Amino acid sequence: MTDSTAGRPVRILLADDQPLLRTGFRMVLGTEDDLDIVAEAGDGVEAVELSRRLLPDVVLMDIRMPRMDGVAATRAIVDARLPVRVLILTTFDLDEYVVGALRAGASGFLAKDVPAEDLVTAIRTVAAGEAVVAPRILRRLLDRFADVLPDPAATPPKALDALTEREREVLVQVARGLSNAEIARELSVSETTVKTHVGHVLTKLGLRDRVQAVVLAYETGLVRPGG
Repeated sequence: MTDSTAGRPVRILLADDQPLLRTGFRMVLGTEDDLDIVAEAGDGVEAVELSRRLLPDVVLMDIRMPRMDGVAATRAIVDARLPVRVLILTTFDLDEYVVGALRAGASGFLAKDVPAEDLVTAIRTVAAGEAVVAPRILRRLLDRFADVLPDPAATPPKALDALTEREREVLVQVARGLSNAEIARELSVSETTVKTHVGHVLTKLGLRDRVQAVVLAYETGLVRPGG
């Protein structure tokens, strides 16, 4: 967790226009001792107002809501520089929504059919200051725009020269959608070591989070869609 959430439950705001779905999320998340649902919003305007007033750690944000959609609400929260991170949850995992949400400043994007344990993990990850995008969504998005990516035979950009061989290996695994624990198993190192390498990669390349690292890995040809 970040310094602000260490030692206390992660405070969550549920933003979805369907009460039944909010009830379902509350039932799933309510069993976790380190997660605390502080409020619910039925539309985007209410989500922004509650975010300003309550400053939750994470907003679970639906895309399609009345008065203001999830992308616009996310942008309003980010533009206000609130210490609030947004995790988008939607049944509409269409490419244009992914692009809009990430451009608006969302820290994660998952489909609503995600397993409960994956949702809980994603919330903790986002609260810890990292980013999460469902691998199937990210891969499909990158596959769609594969034709604008560089030739893999081209010389890698100078920016990647700052990385060590191990850091490049870690970046490749991050781009393939692996978690720190999965990368640790893949490379036979400790999870702490992987976290350190990921931090170095972000710092050296001037990236905000793992999502930007994934995009850069594809943009530079370090990883290819379908590879």
